Amino acid sequence: MHNHWYSTLLLFVFLFWGDVQGSAQTDLSKNLKKIEQLLRNFDLFYVDSVDIDDITETMVKAALKELDPHSVYIPKKNVQSTNEPLQGKFEGVGIQFNILEDTILVVAPIIGGPSEKLGIMAGDKIVTIEGENVAGIGIENKDVIQKLRGKKGTKVDVEIKRTTEKELIPYTITRDEIPIYSVDASYMIDQNTGYIKLSRFARKTMTEITEKMKDLQSQGMNDLILDLTGNTGGYLHIANQLSDQFLGAGELIVYTKGRYFTRKDNKATGFGMFEKGRLVIMIDASSASASEIVSGAVQDHDRGLIVGRRSFGKGLVQKPFEFNDSSMMRLTIQRYYSPSGRCIQKPYEQYESDYSKRYESGELFHKDSIKIDNAQKFKTDNGRDVYAGGGIIPDVFVPVDTSLNSKYYRNILRKGIFNSYSLSYLDLKREELEAAYKDVKAFDAFEVSDKLFEEFLSYAEDKGVEKNKEQIKTSEKLLRTYLKAYLARGLWGISSFYYVSNSINPTFQKSYQSLKDGSYEKLNLRK
Repeated sequence: MHNHWYSTLLLFVFLFWGDVQGSAQTDLSKNLKKIEQLLRNFDLFYVDSVDIDDITETMVKAALKELDPHSVYIPKKNVQSTNEPLQGKFEGVGIQFNILEDTILVVAPIIGGPSEKLGIMAGDKIVTIEGENVAGIGIENKDVIQKLRGKKGTKVDVEIKRTTEKELIPYTITRDEIPIYSVDASYMIDQNTGYIKLSRFARKTMTEITEKMKDLQSQGMNDLILDLTGNTGGYLHIANQLSDQFLGAGELIVYTKGRYFTRKDNKATGFGMFEKGRLVIMIDASSASASEIVSGAVQDHDRGLIVGRRSFGKGLVQKPFEFNDSSMMRLTIQRYYSPSGRCIQKPYEQYESDYSKRYESGELFHKDSIKIDNAQKFKTDNGRDVYAGGGIIPDVFVPVDTSLNSKYYRNILRKGIFNSYSLSYLDLKREELEAAYKDVKAFDAFEVSDKLFEEFLSYAEDKGVEKNKEQIKTSEKLLRTYLKAYLARGLWGISSFYYVSNSINPTFQKSYQSLKDGSYEKLNLRK
């Protein structure tokens, strides 16, 4: 008999309903017996042999699917990779890599990782791993990860080809904990205005944010643009801690409550790093969960300006529960509410068609087209109207800009041409560019020449993207800017990519403009 599947199933059911008392407990016992009988009969009497473990997993997935879109099952084999982005680390050699022309190319060593400490550089090519040739053999990303990742303290031998060296360079890399950063970009836009791009709310996010804010404030930052576009969330307590940086002592950040959880208020401590100064937060349709907690708290207290498009609409809190076989489920246990009392959770039935519905209704292009089903009205501290039931509606709306888009540009993106071409170009020109431009701000002077642009288009054609003069003309500004941004990323890292690409990012440009044209002051927002 399979004790494994039965004990797993019992744990699953008890985690759901372990606190239920009285008649409900009797129903639980009755249903447990029915499920046990079902699986026993499968195991003992079904005409063919069956995998009870597999059936149990199917039942768990099906049960969770009946609840809400965010209650999910995570198989044991996926738990580590699922948790890594939130834990903020993994174990390995510490490089960002790409496979270029069938060779493993180091895009950048991760700062503080073992590869960087040994002197491995961007542009290096890994030719052998543990004495085995890995160049020109059709190696894939998953193979590289399998060979280079491993437990902290273990070693791996590699040989590297460097453009400036005739012979292969041998390295023995001792694997270590490698940080996964939450802050993608941080820089001063002008003498007074800082910019931070945050990609997730992970365990070490506040350490990063604190470091970046201190750095920007030391450079004279009085205004801050916080970019939460594309940020799908993370830990609730990190959202509280980030909100605390902007709000005054005792101000409510968010409160949570659920069927078996009484209301819990989370309030600001009064020890924030940016309680004074103009604050702008960028959001879009992918900004969710923790991003919406921060945006909602700032908006409800009239502490800052929210710019962009309506956020995703996730107002639920999940808790992880581990099974005895090390698989896991994330179960929705509470709803969260912004300081004004609104829950911004959208209806579950909208999940599959929400973006297309926003497109068809015209919402992505006109703020007046934003319609939230059964929306309830609430008030900010200053008496402005805000709404529950479908995400955070921005104070300043920025429509999707399709004027530079084309099928040609989308094909360039889909095939990864920006990335692969920039890496090929830097393989030949890295030293020359690094000598000419000391940092990304100096790189402002770099222009994508007509010759370089034509070489890029020809490269794309060789990779299967057929030229289309009309569409290239439509997207030329986009193509040139993103080519420059990818070159900057290859030279100075991901922050440099945003420094360049934000020059044509409409939401960024509108956020910056709002600090200059009086939009911030018109709403009587706190400074």
